[in-house]
Amino acid sequence: MKATQKLHEMGQSLWLDNITRGLLTSGTLHQYIQEFSVTGLTSNPTIFDHAIKNSHDYDDAIRQKLKEGRSGEALFFELAIEDLRQAADLFRPIHDLTNGVDGWVSLEVSPLLAHDTSGTLAAAKALHARAGRPNLLIKIPGTQEGLPAIEEAILAGVPVNVTLLFSRAHYVAAAEAYLRGIERRIAAGLNPDVGSVASLFVSRWDVAVENKVPDALRDQLGIAIAGQAHESYCRLLDSPRWKRTFNAGARVQRLLWASTGTKNPKASDILYVRGLAAPFTVNTMPEATLKAFANHGEVVETLSVHAEEVLAKFAKAGIDTDALAAQLLDEGAASFVKSWKDLMECIASKSVTLKAA
Repeated sequence: MKATQKLHEMGQSLWLDNITRGLLTSGTLHQYIQEFSVTGLTSNPTIFDHAIKNSHDYDDAIRQKLKEGRSGEALFFELAIEDLRQAADLFRPIHDLTNGVDGWVSLEVSPLLAHDTSGTLAAAKALHARAGRPNLLIKIPGTQEGLPAIEEAILAGVPVNVTLLFSRAHYVAAAEAYLRGIERRIAAGLNPDVGSVASLFVSRWDVAVENKVPDALRDQLGIAIAGQAHESYCRLLDSPRWKRTFNAGARVQRLLWASTGTKNPKASDILYVRGLAAPFTVNTMPEATLKAFANHGEVVETLSVHAEEVLAKFAKAGIDTDALAAQLLDEGAASFVKSWKDLMECIASKSVTLKAA
């Protein structure tokens, strides 16, 4: 039995952090579902930028959309929705079999809206309606302006993947935004069954402190931060407030581990998969990490890091995790904007090339 299947049977969902048209048309994604127990998928602007830039898989579709007068952002979202509809259909049997717990795909709103509450909400509603798939999550960043958009999107029945979370405080704020939306649905007599995940970014912590801590602390901060968030996750789900919503028919907003590809070439290539095994969570990982874990991974025990002890060592080494979490959120949002601009430039450049041809 592959390690990926063992992880799945332990109770953790494995999602692929990638999508390309080639993955869909070649049957590779279907193969991952069958052989590696992949039960969902996430996407972001960087993924689409690389997919469009580094292949000719989208050329015919771009030519056709150019003829129809599409360009820029509008053209991109049509391409993305086409891909994600196909992916959603592949995962639909899993979604139905698990009664909506699993089998999700994710599409991100424009990162340019990260600090625009009303713009984010309008985009989330429009993209979900256009996609027309019940198992499609709309990614909304957990910024200060994003939180009220998350609440309102959940109230409107739009499933949400809360992205760009870096700390326990970020996770709790996202969870409370989701819960407020669900409670308002219950109060309004609406069905409270609206899917959501909260995505905590892990590996960027270790990259940020790589040259600031002793070697003995290398590659430990991300998992410690995740462990701290997981403790809060378990406490929240066991609280009377959350139990009341479950009793009314709501579902859990699952905690998702994002950014789980190992960045340090000297560290294990399955560091964040092996270290973050935990039932009723999601780990979304790049293809290389997925294949590595299937090849030589092991499921030894569930997440058991003594987070506070480890974090105390980082504090002693001079790391202010609260300040670093805020910095990582700001840098993450800026990085997403850069990726978005790169994506728009890629589409513009390819459009010029295809028109000339």
